[in-house]
Amino acid sequence: MATTTTALRRQIGSAGDLKSVVRTMKASAASAIGQYERSVAAIADYASTVERGLGVCLRAVDPGASRAYASPAHAGGTVLHVVVFGSDQGLVGRFNEVVVEHAMGQLGDLPAGARVWAVGERVQARLHDAGLPLAGSFPVPGSVALITRLVGQILLEVESGSISESAAESAGQSAFESAFESAGRALLLVYNRPTGAGYSPVSQRLLPLDERWQRELASRPWPAGSACSALPEVLGTGPQALRAFIREHLFVSVFRASAESLASENASRLAAMQRADRNIGELLTDLGARFHRLRQSGIDEELFDVVAGFDAMTPEPAR
Repeated sequence: MATTTTALRRQIGSAGDLKSVVRTMKASAASAIGQYERSVAAIADYASTVERGLGVCLRAVDPGASRAYASPAHAGGTVLHVVVFGSDQGLVGRFNEVVVEHAMGQLGDLPAGARVWAVGERVQARLHDAGLPLAGSFPVPGSVALITRLVGQILLEVESGSISESAAESAGQSAFESAFESAGRALLLVYNRPTGAGYSPVSQRLLPLDERWQRELASRPWPAGSACSALPEVLGTGPQALRAFIREHLFVSVFRASAESLASENASRLAAMQRADRNIGELLTDLGARFHRLRQSGIDEELFDVVAGFDAMTPEPAR
C-alpha cells in the first residue's frame, strides 16, 4: 500500500509539472497569434495599395508587356515552383498533415522539372514521405521581423535555384531588382489560412499572373474621396514600373502567406494545448481520487488492526 500511494503521489507531481508546462505553452501561443494577426491586417492594407498601383500600370502599358507574366502554367520551358508552409516544431495537432494532404490534392502529377520547397522541418519530412521532389527547405521565422528574410530567401531561390542562404543575405534588396524579370516561371504557394474556427488549407498561384485578375485590376475604379481627384498616371517607363509593382505584389503575397501560416500554426498549437490541459486536469482528478481511496483504505486497515488487537487483548468476562 505504501509503495502504491508513493507511486501515485509521484504521478500526481509529474502531471502537475506537465500541466504547468502546457499552460506556459498555451500562453505563449496565444500571445504569438496576436502579433501575426496584426501583421496580416497590416500587410492587407499595403497589398491593397500595391494592387491599386498595379492596376494603374496595367492601364498605362501595352497589354503585351504583362503577357509574359500570364503564360500558361505548364507551358514548354516553364518551371513550376511550389512552396509549402509548415512548422519546425511539434505539438500542433494535424497542422502539417493537413497542408501536405492539400498540396498532394492540388498538385496531382507534377510536370517534369518541378521544384518543391518546404518551409519547416516537420512539413519537409512529410513531403518527403509523400514522394514529392524536394528542392530544399527554409526555417520557419520565429517572429514577424524574420518573415522578410524568409520571403527574400524564397524569391531568390525560386529565381536562381542555387543561391545559398549566405548569398541571399549578402545580396539584400538589390536582388529583388532583377527577380522575376523573365517569363518561364510558375509559382504556387500552399499554406494554412486562419478561420474563425481554426484554420483551413489554401493554395495561391502567383505566377503566371491570372489574366482575368489583371483585367479586373485594370478596370477597377480609383477610390472616391481620395486626395487625387484625377486618375493617377505612370511617370517614366511604364514596363519598368509594371515590373516593380509585380515584384512588390510577389513580396506582399509571400509575406502574407507566411504570416497566415504562422498564425494558423499557433492557433493549432493553442488548441492542442487546451486539449492537453483539459486531459491533464481529468488525469489529476482521477489520480487524486485513487490516491485518497488508497489512503483511506490504508487508514481503515490500520484501524481494523487496532480494534482486532484490542479485542484480542481484552480478557473475556468471567461466567
